[in-house]
Amino acid sequence: MTNKPILIQHANELITVAGGSEKPLTKDQMNDLHIILDGALWLEDGKIEAVGKTEEIRNKFSHRLHEAIVVDASEKIVMPGLIDPHTHIVYAGSRENEFNMRLNGATYMEIMNNGGGIHATTSKTREATHEELFSESKKRLDSFLKHGVTTIEAKSGYGLDWQTEKKQLEVAKQLNEEHVIDVIRTFMGAHAVPAIYKDNPDEFVKIVTEEMLPNVANENLAEFNDVFCERGVFTPDQSRKILLAGKQLGLIPKIHADEIEPYEGAELAAEVGAISADHLLKASDKGIQQMAEKGVIGVLLPGTAFFLMAESARGRKMIDEGVPVALSTDCNPGSSPTTSLPFIMNLACMKMGMTPAEAITACTINAAHAINRGKDIGSLEVGKKADIVMMNVPNYMQLPYHYGMNHTDMVIKNGKIVLENGQLC
Repeated sequence: MTNKPILIQHANELITVAGGSEKPLTKDQMNDLHIILDGALWLEDGKIEAVGKTEEIRNKFSHRLHEAIVVDASEKIVMPGLIDPHTHIVYAGSRENEFNMRLNGATYMEIMNNGGGIHATTSKTREATHEELFSESKKRLDSFLKHGVTTIEAKSGYGLDWQTEKKQLEVAKQLNEEHVIDVIRTFMGAHAVPAIYKDNPDEFVKIVTEEMLPNVANENLAEFNDVFCERGVFTPDQSRKILLAGKQLGLIPKIHADEIEPYEGAELAAEVGAISADHLLKASDKGIQQMAEKGVIGVLLPGTAFFLMAESARGRKMIDEGVPVALSTDCNPGSSPTTSLPFIMNLACMKMGMTPAEAITACTINAAHAINRGKDIGSLEVGKKADIVMMNVPNYMQLPYHYGMNHTDMVIKNGKIVLENGQLC
């Protein structure tokens, strides 16, 4: 680690994704990456000090070149550090047995209703110590970093009781403090209805709204509040109560919406002013329209649809209708056990009709807005945090084109090189 300034020069393509710091990009804006050929960046004190062509930046700082670490980005692309706005990285255990069950015809909800799914991970997470959860989750964060991710969101939701929910959030807080990746916390006590409340889910909703949420707010354990609005989980009315209760306590609403079947989740997101609605595989035309009108970000998770062998969300339609779209891995042990956001970009193109440029926008500036960080990260602009990734491809089109491969060559976080030649520093 060093506090020296860094000059990144001769980037084949410097992908700035400029112009979306105030609000997420929509429609045609998502295709304009604001690329600078033979681009350069000057980084200092953890911030981006200058952006432009290599000759321009070298001339501007000619008197200080001897001070700087010089990074040659010839034949490579340089872009904002990738941002994953929807993960469940803090958990214990593994569920590869369910993968085999699905291959033999069992559905996600059938497995969950028979004690598997979220409930299986909940049991393992309750049993795990804080130290065990931290160790497992740190390995996943390291893998995210190796794939170019510099900021992620992390949800609780594998406790379904206060003790374990708090433990998950405290692990996420420690990860944020000790790992180079920034970890933004979301409370999701309403991830499923515990078995003991199966016949009285309203009682659990009451516990979430009257006990858990006030504790989260009072102890400053999370910034966002999420709920799984789905038939057989939480109804729209129950979800509304949970989201509004959190909102009154200062927690920003998010919602798992319309994943398995149409259930008015997108409409509810627009109604309560959620910052994002996530999944949306079965979102209605009306819900998509209302999200566009209210500026609700659609966080799409094509890896989940891929792994569950389901039809993907209608990403093309959402973008065309004016919904600001972001992408995420949904990293979790059951429905999307991946840490590769570049692979998610490929799926977005192949399965949802998005262009490579739209996929990059969705993993940078729009993803930043989905976690309320658009003014600080997500684009390469003067004054923003120096969170940068260099990919070993000559143009951005090759990023999703060479699928299933990790092209990450260098990651700079807060102005410091934390991964070089694909290896953690």
